[in-house]
Amino acid sequence: MNLAVIGSGGREHAICFKLRQSKRLKKLICIPGNGGTEELAENIKEDISNFEAIYNILKNKKIDLVIVGPEQPLVDGIVDYLKKKSIKVFGPDKFSSQLEGSKAFMKDLCKKNNIPTAKYGVFNNINKAKKFLDEKNLPIVVKADGLAAGKGVTICNNLEDAYKQTKEILDGKFKSSKKVVLEEFLEGEELSYFVLVDKNSYTFFGSAQDHKKVGEGDIGPNTGGMGAYSPATILNKDLETKIKKKIIEPTLNGIKNLNHSYTGFLYAGLMIKNNEPYLIEYNVRMGDPECQTLMMRLDSDLIEIFDLAAKNELNNFKINWNVRSCMTIVLCSKGYPGNYKKDNEINNLNLVTQDESNQIFHAGTYLKDNKIFSNGGRVLNITSMSKDLGEARNRSLENLKKINWQFGFFRRDIGWRAIDKK
Repeated sequence: MNLAVIGSGGREHAICFKLRQSKRLKKLICIPGNGGTEELAENIKEDISNFEAIYNILKNKKIDLVIVGPEQPLVDGIVDYLKKKSIKVFGPDKFSSQLEGSKAFMKDLCKKNNIPTAKYGVFNNINKAKKFLDEKNLPIVVKADGLAAGKGVTICNNLEDAYKQTKEILDGKFKSSKKVVLEEFLEGEELSYFVLVDKNSYTFFGSAQDHKKVGEGDIGPNTGGMGAYSPATILNKDLETKIKKKIIEPTLNGIKNLNHSYTGFLYAGLMIKNNEPYLIEYNVRMGDPECQTLMMRLDSDLIEIFDLAAKNELNNFKINWNVRSCMTIVLCSKGYPGNYKKDNEINNLNLVTQDESNQIFHAGTYLKDNKIFSNGGRVLNITSMSKDLGEARNRSLENLKKINWQFGFFRRDIGWRAIDKK
């Protein structure tokens, strides 16, 4: 098959990495790709918001199936556009993508379908928002309604900060957000739970635990993700049954009740307390950096999985996973998630042996004159597998030592809940 992957991050590099292993692959392109995908696919530089240009590329390259990596084109309706052009594409349509594109839509769906989640209010008026805040216990979570690249959520421990964050969102801090969602703070341990959905069924697609805070010990502002490990040690059979029955299935049925059907990846960001799941948020694509850990652990043919999903034939397919633990540590540009510099050369990547247990997945990079340069806040994903999670972390840290890049930083404590608190 001829496949196209849309996106330029570590998630897309990891997907290309797995697709490249399939015997069914004939041609692979990545739009626009990065310095890492250059080695696996034909990178084609194009603005992924330009759907017409994307369509022309896909048509000219005779692409059989498109995998959309990032959330923005999904929320903007790329699946609807390409399907109208008779291009087979994997991912949810514009309506269903509101699960990620609008936190208000997601919370309202939860309310209608009795899905356990934090109590909340949705506001576009600062005075009404302040009244809500005045009546709630602290801490309180302030969320931009629309997409914010993982940076639109703040946990506020005092009212002054909550007022400030709320006002900034309503004043247009995030262009996609005209409303603010205020919700109670949920205590517990986070879990990333993934399913693959076609029109007839869904199947489990792995678990992970993400680390969103920029600083060690989970302090500081939110990021797009500083690291992740898989499988999540907190997940057990009883909890998984609850997740499916209380969260995943009511969500998919809720979409159906709105006369739509969900297809693609569905990622439930959960808070677990006393072995009970509560929905924090939905993402309508694979997580990043969780995807990197899952692609390393996936033992089944990814093209076969995508093909069956596109044909709505997932029902009887068993996905096989490597039992080993996998960890990704994200190497970021100094200053991230605030201001940071780009275009800095990264050296000694060749010193890291890349094999079935160790990989470097590129995120914010580009290739120029056979050299790799930084091109974003999250730059590289150092990923390692081992029988033991602690050893997987040690391997990633050892590989990071080999890389020469003075403009980067990373967290050394990824997986601390599973490793350091034993």
